[in-house]
Amino acid sequence: MNMVSAFLYNLFVTVGVIVFAPLLFVKVILTPKYRSRAGKRLGFALGESPGGDGSYRPRIWVHALSVGEVASARNLVRELRRSYPQGIILFSSATRAGESFARATLQEYVDCFVPFPFDPLWSVRRLLSWARPDLFVLVETDFWPNFLRELNRRGIPSLLVNGRVSESSLLRYRRFRWFFRPLFNSFQALAMQTEQDAVSMRQLGVDPARLVVLGNLKYDAALSGSSVTSGLDRAALRIPEQALVWVAGSTHRGEEELVFSAFQSLARSFADLFLVVAPRNVERGAELAAMAARLGIPAFRRSLSGAGEGSVLILDTLGELASVYALCDVAFVGGSLVPERGHNPLEPAVHGKPVLFGPCMEDFAEISRDLLATGGARQVCDAAELCAALSLLLGDSVERERAGRRGQELIAARRGVTEAHLALVRSVLAREERG
Repeated sequence: MNMVSAFLYNLFVTVGVIVFAPLLFVKVILTPKYRSRAGKRLGFALGESPGGDGSYRPRIWVHALSVGEVASARNLVRELRRSYPQGIILFSSATRAGESFARATLQEYVDCFVPFPFDPLWSVRRLLSWARPDLFVLVETDFWPNFLRELNRRGIPSLLVNGRVSESSLLRYRRFRWFFRPLFNSFQALAMQTEQDAVSMRQLGVDPARLVVLGNLKYDAALSGSSVTSGLDRAALRIPEQALVWVAGSTHRGEEELVFSAFQSLARSFADLFLVVAPRNVERGAELAAMAARLGIPAFRRSLSGAGEGSVLILDTLGELASVYALCDVAFVGGSLVPERGHNPLEPAVHGKPVLFGPCMEDFAEISRDLLATGGARQVCDAAELCAALSLLLGDSVERERAGRRGQELIAARRGVTEAHLALVRSVLAREERG
């Protein structure tokens, strides 16, 4: 970010803070999920700096925006721990859900879960002085100008890993190229998922010498995640052993009505059909239970420790969806029949399950294209197509097995992406040590 861009950006931030400070203060005080994190993200009440014993150990700060990016980073963090057993690994997520998921899945690999600063320059400087990273690794997205500029000013290298450029993002980047080009060029290296992502970056004026195509970390993350068992089985979830199980995962408002409608239609033909609905926002469990009741569908919630009964389970808990995918016969991945950019179809595919999703898969464009091309997934555009595709798969175990196998073969063919990213991290840290 050049001096003019930096001045304009900080002027905008300063005015925004002054104008909206009273409203923000009230919102923080009244909202527990903000109240518990806001002070630290401003650089206050941080406590003792992690690993501050005076000896040199590489301090690697990995940042992931939310749950999806945390999932992408899991395998990389584990391998960083193995490669740098004496190092200090810091991890941050911008959202409370992302931080909760990271703490649940990465506790044994991370030395300290740190707050990611809001972008006023003074809070950025306070947190960087406290964390003192030797390397900053950003997973996929969440670009903050002051943070990246301050890293550069302090001589702290930064890497973008698992980088991607969606069509909508590309339009925005082009429109404000004068702002984003120096932002992207502040990274020592940008590891992109596909060659097309790299082409898009070059079109924006990013230095080609900084670009490398290493593939999508989500493939290795899926393989790694499939080997982790949570102890869940059908009995623990009160799913009848002989039931045909359909999991609708990471659903959003506007999709659950379609899912419940399809379930009611399918239940007439498949008497032993059992549905698991996992809302992306687990706090919506009560809302979905009320919706099911209005439709006359017997449903119960996972978060209520087994209270209730029915043929629909509302999975309103964090960290269990990937394991529940392993128990199903067919999976639908949400955020795709409504414009929410989709969620990760590899989570069910890695377990050999046929996958359905809608047309809105911008955040997983490459993966969804690959799954469709290999026959591991099917795309549906509305409730009628969803119902028809489910009917076909639920009624044909051979087709279910074939589609599931194709998805697993695709994932196996993409393994090795984590090692390529790890080699990039090693090279940057080695240059810093020599320097």
